[in-house]
Amino acid sequence: MNFKKKTVLALIGSALAAASFVASAVTLRIGNQGDAQSLDPHSLNESLQLTVVGNVYEPLVTRDRNYKLAPSLATDWKQTSPTVWRFNLRKGVQFHDGTPFTADDVIFSYERAKGDGSDMKSYVGQIKEIKKIDDHTIDFVLNNPFPILPELFTQWHMMSKKWCETNQATKPVDRRKGIENAASFRANGTGPFRVRERQPNVRTTFSRNGNYWGKIDGNVEEVIFNVIGNDSTRVAALLSGEVDVMEPVPVQDVARVQANSALKVLQGPELRVIFLGMDQKRDELLFSSVKGKNPFKDKRVRQAFYQAIDIEAIKSRVMRGAATPMAILLPPQVKGFAPDLAKRLPFDVEAAKKLMADAGYGAGFELKMNCPNDRYVNDGEICQAVAANLSRIGVKINLEAETKNNYFPKILRRDTSFYMLGWTASTVDAHNVLYPIMSTPGDGGRGQFNLGAYSNPRVDELTNLVASETDDKKRMEMIREALKIHQDDVGHLPLHQQAINWATKKNIELVQWPDNGMPWKFVKLNK
Repeated sequence: MNFKKKTVLALIGSALAAASFVASAVTLRIGNQGDAQSLDPHSLNESLQLTVVGNVYEPLVTRDRNYKLAPSLATDWKQTSPTVWRFNLRKGVQFHDGTPFTADDVIFSYERAKGDGSDMKSYVGQIKEIKKIDDHTIDFVLNNPFPILPELFTQWHMMSKKWCETNQATKPVDRRKGIENAASFRANGTGPFRVRERQPNVRTTFSRNGNYWGKIDGNVEEVIFNVIGNDSTRVAALLSGEVDVMEPVPVQDVARVQANSALKVLQGPELRVIFLGMDQKRDELLFSSVKGKNPFKDKRVRQAFYQAIDIEAIKSRVMRGAATPMAILLPPQVKGFAPDLAKRLPFDVEAAKKLMADAGYGAGFELKMNCPNDRYVNDGEICQAVAANLSRIGVKINLEAETKNNYFPKILRRDTSFYMLGWTASTVDAHNVLYPIMSTPGDGGRGQFNLGAYSNPRVDELTNLVASETDDKKRMEMIREALKIHQDDVGHLPLHQQAINWATKKNIELVQWPDNGMPWKFVKLNK
């Protein structure tokens, strides 16, 4: 047999094998209201983004089925001194392109995550430097003691130094500036799934990584992630069988989906709290009829906004009961939650009007409110309800509700006066709220998502103390004090803890993490 004939037969054999795989592959079809804005794991600290790319890229420390810490690209870790942690890296791991994973990739990923354009600075902000002991041993040298460092690493994903340098992707995709690079559309991780085809905001197809270093408990070989923004269309796709899993289930459709014998609804409290933020730094708001001053610098105005919002009506009418009103920015499931601070200020329109008048704004004013309409559960409808509430105290809201692809770059640039945000404490610890949300914006990711620049020196001081305190009782007292100060300042306007609502076919087993994460390696489709 000549070489040419052998080659043709080999190609035919490869094609038949590929066709056979496609025909027999266990495929999971997901319908989601939004898409990952980029495949770059350092570009956006947003839970949907992280849950999608977290199936392709991996951190040093991960979470197991029960959301407990577990080894990932690090096999183990320990403190060798109060400010030094030694991590042993997993040997034999390859990126999807076959390049070995080593300490150099960790050091590169650190520099990338702390650099310009990164949305992940708060996850590496405690690190002073990384010392390479050998290719699979590194020491993290910290600025100060930080006993929960491993918990912080679960969302910091490792990238290939070689691949990023080859593809001119050494810096993160910067959504604030509209800067893209190869990491926006292509991916090279170590995770259990590879990106096969990418159509942003339409569909992305993933295939199982045949060279994955770890165990994949599920049987899914292919994932088709479909973006279906319209709630009715997404529900129809599930009911017709076009998708196997969908999230979120619109709260108004939960009962309808539950009534279908072929489907099941998976519900649970999410670690996320939805809140409103206000520009408290500028001397004049960017988007307001008030000129020459900033009303939000006055606590009375902030409190008036708070007390004008009918949170129970939002819970019952907008959220159909699938929300728990909150008085602080962390839910009961997060370590540091203070039950004695859980009571909200009363909804009281007359009291709010008096506060506005006392502050010199009795006649009200106009204000633009920025809001996403495809990120959180009924986010656009919540903002409409808030706007209607505030009209009762003379505040005319010019609501700008838009897709998160436009929304996040804008508010992350702080081009906003009044905005909605949701925050999940991925470490399940209050520090992950104090540091990025309630601290004065500064270096190392401090206050990176405190987009209205709320600032109280005592909160900053307590946040530093909380980071290094090892006595649990003292630490809880410090957290409570910081939360109380922030609450008394009306630093933000807490709304509610939203519930997770997923729906699947009954033959599907999956893991629903409380941060709304869906790890595909645990998904199993039964016949």
